[in-house]
This record gives sequence, C-alpha cells and structure tokens, in this order.
Amino acid sequence: MRIIPWMNTNEKKKIAILGSTGSIGTQALQVIEEHSDLYEAYVLTANNRVELLIEQARRFMPEAVVIANEDKYEVLRDALADLPVKVYAGADALCQIVQERPVDVVLTAMVGFAGLKPTISAIKAGKAIALANKETLVVAGELINRLANDYHADIIPVDSEHSAIFQCLAGEVSPVEKIILTASGGPFRTFSREQLAMVTKAQALKHPNWSMGAKITIDSASMMNKGFEVIEAKWLFGVEPGQIQVVVHPQSIVHSAVQFADGAVKAQLGVPDMRVPIQYAFSYPLRLQSSFERLDLFRIGTLTFEEPDTCRFRNLALAYEALYEGGNMPCIVNAANEVVNRAFLEDRIGFLQMSDVIANTMREASFIKEPTYEDYLQTDAEARRIAAEYVGTC
Repeated sequence: MRIIPWMNTNEKKKIAILGSTGSIGTQALQVIEEHSDLYEAYVLTANNRVELLIEQARRFMPEAVVIANEDKYEVLRDALADLPVKVYAGADALCQIVQERPVDVVLTAMVGFAGLKPTISAIKAGKAIALANKETLVVAGELINRLANDYHADIIPVDSEHSAIFQCLAGEVSPVEKIILTASGGPFRTFSREQLAMVTKAQALKHPNWSMGAKITIDSASMMNKGFEVIEAKWLFGVEPGQIQVVVHPQSIVHSAVQFADGAVKAQLGVPDMRVPIQYAFSYPLRLQSSFERLDLFRIGTLTFEEPDTCRFRNLALAYEALYEGGNMPCIVNAANEVVNRAFLEDRIGFLQMSDVIANTMREASFIKEPTYEDYLQTDAEARRIAAEYVGTC
C-alpha cells in the first residue's frame, strides 16, 4: 500500500467526507471545526439521514452535498435552497463528487461494501484517502493496492488500530516481524457459548469502550470487526497473515503494536477517542494541538492482555480462513456478514447463528482466485443471496 506524506500548503485542506452523518463523519467534523483555520468541509455526503445532513450543511457551508438515497433528493434540495450549496443525489453522484479538482482529501467513512466504488473513483482521481471504510480493503485489497500505486493515491489509515500501527512504523526502515492487533473483546468477552446464544441486540450495542455506529458495534461484539482489521492490516502494511497476532486488551488503551526483527516492540497508547486518528490522518506528518482528553496511566492503573477465544468467537477464525484462502473469499465473508449483521439487528437471527450462516456461505459461494472488479460485484450479490437464504431458515 502506497502511504506518502501529504504536502503542506498555506491554503485550507479541502476535505470530502463520504458518510458525514455517521460516527466517524460527525467526529471528523468536530476535528475540522476545532482546526477551521486548516481544514474545510468541502463535500458532505449521507446515505439516508437527510435531516442531519441538512443541519451539517447549514453549519459547515460545504461546496456540495450528496444524498445517496435519491428518494430524499427533493427534501434536501428544498431545505438548502437558500444556500449556495450544490445538491446532488445517487450513487453515481458520490463517485463523481470525489473527483472534483479542489478536493484534497477524501475521508471514506461509508459503511460496508457501498464504500468500495466511490473510494476507487477517488483513487483514480489521485486524491489522498483517509481510509475509515475497512470493507474497501477487506473486499478488494489487492485491487485497491494496485490502483493506489497506478494512480499515485496516498492512503492514511483512520481505524484506531491501523493508525496506531502506522504511527509505530513512522521513521522505521527495518522489516516488521509481527503486528500485534489489539481488541477490546467487546461486551461479551467473558460470556460462555450458552450465554452468547441468548444475547440480544440491546446488549450487543453497548460497547464497553467505544462509541460507534450500529453495524460496527455488532461486528465488534462478534469479533468480525477484528477479523476484518486483520485482513485490512495485510494490505495496508504488506505482511503475511501469520505475522498478524490478535490480542484481547479490555481497557482499549494500547491501540496496537509492532514487533521488529530485533525483538523490540513499539506500541501506540491513548484514550479511546476516534478524533485522535482522524486528526492524525488529516495532519500527517504533523501532530496538531488538540483539546482531546489526555491519557492518565495512574488513573488507568492496570493493563491486561488475553488470547482471543475463536471457539466462542468463531468469526475471527473465519476471517483468518478467508485471508489465507485469498481471491474473492474475503468478499464472500463481508457480504455474508452484512446480511447477518442486519438480520441480528432486526431480531431475525441469533448471535451464534451469524457465524453459522457466514461459514455456510463461504462453503457454497463461487470461489475466484484472481477476481476483477466485476467479479467482486457478482460475488457480493451471490453471497448476499446465499446468506439471506440461510437466514430465512434460522
């Protein structure tokens, strides 16, 4: 993955936020607001949350806004008719707006497979990518790597764990021996399989440390989010699956670490606050002053670490299996997971059944060793259909 420092200029950095109404997007706007002398929200987009997008547009006065759901275009257009803000709608508009010449940085904070196409469009325009949509690399990591190199697109990771690894690698020229990817363990870390079989979405949505959107919170509870981060780490940092070790760290203070050839380990610590990696992605290679909470190790007192249990949290093992298999298998896993995640949120499937559906989908979906972009689209559709059929039998 091509990761290069962004050039500093005297002009404000113009940022397009794909998914400005989500958890990452709203926190990115807080960073922009705190450093309004350096950053400008140039484009804001949302999928469905039109009222919040209207509120954001009035507050930040972007050049343009895009609502992916075309049915909500008129509501958005009419609400902003008195402002000099361009209003667009639809998936094609998302892909086109990120290619606008003034855009310096595209923060990809859309959720799921939907983030792949506009991210590719931004890369092909040579835009700097602040990558928060992990599914882009999970689904099509090899393709994204190739495009980023071909179009000289710079990529900075925004996920707290991958940002931590990126920060640990700053200034290093020695090869990486191992990446230590930390995981909180989620709200069910100490639950037995019998208890996991009975958990509800209300319980799963109560993450002990992080404030996130519903989809990623469920993925965190099932540890599929960590599995996706393993796949993402392979493509971001050019390591093999066996070089990535997941360690459960309930306090979420050590965000990740890197072990080098001499046995030395560098870790990045901080309070759980996504604004820190977002700001670092915007400002790299500089570090800006912030008003964020500071880490107090005396107050924290104890940091603990555990080995993950892939029997109770099977999704992590399935993600590793997909990564070793390669080809379109991670795309299959992602599609199936999006289906079961939604089904769990809609009370149509149990917590442990999510892994069963994903495993069955991995077994039945068509495997392609060297997929093209069109293959990824077909794989996504096929895997969703298979997973939905299995959900219907649960």
